[in-house]
Amino acid sequence: MDESLERCVTAMNDEGLPELTIRTFCLHLERLRNGETGKLSRNEIDPVAEIPETKASRTRHDAGIAALDQLALVKLNGGLGTSMGLERAKSLLPVREGLSFLDLIARQVLALRRTSISTVPIFFMNSFRTEEDTLNALAPYPDLATDGLPLGFLQHKVPKILREEHLPAHHGSDPELDWCPPGHGDVYTALETTGLLDDLLAKGINFVFMSNADNVGAVFDAEILGYMVENDVDFLMEAADRTDADRKGGHLCRLKNGRLALRESAQCPGEEQHEFRNIDMYRYFNTNNIWLHLPSLKSLLHENQGVLPLSTIVNHKTLDPRDPGSALVIQLETAMGSAISLFPKAAAIRVPRQRFSPVKTTNDLLGVRSDAYELTDDFRVRLHRSRFEPPTIELDSRYYKAIDDFDRHFPEGAPSLRRCSSLKVTGDVVFESGVTIIGDVAIQARSATSRIAANTEINSDFRVD
Repeated sequence: MDESLERCVTAMNDEGLPELTIRTFCLHLERLRNGETGKLSRNEIDPVAEIPETKASRTRHDAGIAALDQLALVKLNGGLGTSMGLERAKSLLPVREGLSFLDLIARQVLALRRTSISTVPIFFMNSFRTEEDTLNALAPYPDLATDGLPLGFLQHKVPKILREEHLPAHHGSDPELDWCPPGHGDVYTALETTGLLDDLLAKGINFVFMSNADNVGAVFDAEILGYMVENDVDFLMEAADRTDADRKGGHLCRLKNGRLALRESAQCPGEEQHEFRNIDMYRYFNTNNIWLHLPSLKSLLHENQGVLPLSTIVNHKTLDPRDPGSALVIQLETAMGSAISLFPKAAAIRVPRQRFSPVKTTNDLLGVRSDAYELTDDFRVRLHRSRFEPPTIELDSRYYKAIDDFDRHFPEGAPSLRRCSSLKVTGDVVFESGVTIIGDVAIQARSATSRIAANTEINSDFRVD
C-alpha cells in the first residue's frame, strides 16, 4: 500500500468508518490513480430509442397494492441547500402553507398508511450535517417510525483528495471540510453497513422506493410498483423526456453489452459535450426515482464482496467551497442511478414530467409556493389540474438567489402564477399581496428598489418604479 492509499485508509479508520466503506472508497481511489476518469465515450454507448411508459391499468394497480406490505420508502436527505444560501438541511425549508419537505413527506406516508391499511416504513438517508436537524424536525410525528426501526440512517463520508498528490486534504481550522459525502450511490453501502438491509429482509420487505427529499413529485405510485412486480424487474428507474432545461443533466444510454446505463455530465468527454446535450439523440433523463428489489441487491453485494462497482465520478472542487483560493481537491462520488448497469433484470420506465418536480433553486420554490401548484388532501404537491406543465421562472440571481433575500421580495407570499406561462424578473422588485401574472411576462425594475402594488394584474412586459 503506497502513501496516498495508506493515509486515506488511516484517516477513515480514525473516523471509525466501516471496513466496507473503506474498501469501496479504495476501489474508486485506485481507479483514479490508474488514470481511470469514469468517462463514457460515444463509442462505448448507444442512445436509447424507446422505453415503456406508465399507463393506467387496473391489474397493474392491483399488483402494486398487493405488494405494498413488502415496500419501504427511502428519502435521500443529505443536502444543505447551499445554492439557496442555506447552512442546514434543505428539507427544513417551508414549501407549502408553512409545511417543510419533511412535513409533507411525513404526512404523505401517514396518509398512505391510513388509506391502504399498510404500515409502509419510511427512512431518511441523512448526511453527517443533516441528521440531527432532521430527527428533531420529525419529532412531532411519533407514529412515523415503525417496528422499532430507526427513521434515519447515516450516509458515509470520505476524504477529499488533493488534486495532484492524491493525499487526504487538510483544512486546518475546520476539520469538517476535510470530508465530503460520496454521492447518493452510497445508499447501497449504507443500507448494508447499518444492518438496515438485513432488518428489512427479515421483516419481509422486498422492495424499496428511493427518491430525493426535495422532489415534491416523488410519491408512491401503485402502478409503477405493479409494473415492477409483473415484469420481474430487479431495478427500475423512472425516466422522463429531456427538454432544453435538462441538457446538462445525466441521461439514459445503453452499453454495448446491451445493459442500460446512466451517464452524468462529469462522465462525458469534453469533446462530446455538444452531443451530450442533444435531447433528440439522448431522449431520457434519470429522475432519481428508483425502485429496487432488495433480495437482488443483497445477492449483488454478496457477489462483489460487498463493494458494488458503481461508475466513479471525479468532481473537481476547492477544499472550502466558499473560498475559490483554497486547495484544489477531488471528490470521488457515485450516483445511485448508475447501478442500473449492474442488475441483470434492470429496466427504465417513462413517467410524466410531474414526477420530477425538484426544488433546486428559488425559481423552483416560487413555482411550488404559487397557485400553479396545489396541495391535495393526502399532502401531495402537484401541478394545478388546469395546467400541464409548470411556469418557466427566471428570477434575477443578484436579488433572489439566497432564501432570505427571496422571502424579503415576496413578503405576502408568491404571486398568482396559475395562468402564467413564463416569468422573468430583472432587478430588485418587491411583490406586494395579490399580484397576478398572466401569460409570458418580463418585469424590469426602473429604480434601485421597485415595488409592485397589491392586487396588480400583469399580462405583458412590465417596467416598475
